[in-house]
Amino acid sequence: MTKIKQENTSTLKAPPLGGGGGIGIIRYGAGNIFSLTAALERLGIPYGMIEHEDDFEKYDRYIIPGVGHAGAAMGKLEQTGLVAKIKLLNKPTLGICVGMQLLTAYSEEGDSDLLNIIPVKTLKFANNTAFKVPHTGWNQVFPEKENPLFKNIPAGSHFYFVHSYFIEYNNAYTLSSTDYSVKFSASIWHNNFYGVQFHPEKSGVYGETLLTNFSKL
Repeated sequence: MTKIKQENTSTLKAPPLGGGGGIGIIRYGAGNIFSLTAALERLGIPYGMIEHEDDFEKYDRYIIPGVGHAGAAMGKLEQTGLVAKIKLLNKPTLGICVGMQLLTAYSEEGDSDLLNIIPVKTLKFANNTAFKVPHTGWNQVFPEKENPLFKNIPAGSHFYFVHSYFIEYNNAYTLSSTDYSVKFSASIWHNNFYGVQFHPEKSGVYGETLLTNFSKL
């Protein structure tokens, strides 16, 4: 596979793989995306950066990354002027960590209204002496529905988490679940929108499998 490196440009420089036009990473200043771009390069998945509305037309799939505070991330996303366009996307779109939380309606973090693409809430883990917050490290993920995003990923596979807030479990939208003091959505799915609370780019072989699967949706 041809590996493509794009750190400072929004132009795709490689022929698409898997029948698509590569992945556009929505760049809005919410966290370091180096580990994500490094993983895509290892996998030979072409990507570029989305900073302006016209950039969306260059790609067939999109990733919304994010780390840190959901309310602050939403504020940064609103400053880009891309929110209305994101809500209208009809191609596969994946939110990672805080990027997943942004897809929800509301977060207790900062008492923040979010994109409301998937009508569930992001809640704070309760104080519990048996479960440290943030939830940090490897935990098992169990599928709740069949979906090609998790193709060739066995039930109970371990993924890497770092978060203090979780997305409430809702059978209508939960794609996979994890338990950490409470059962919550490890991933969600609604139409063309997907979200994963864990970091696939830091989750070894199964994380890379998930990113490869997403590149072929």
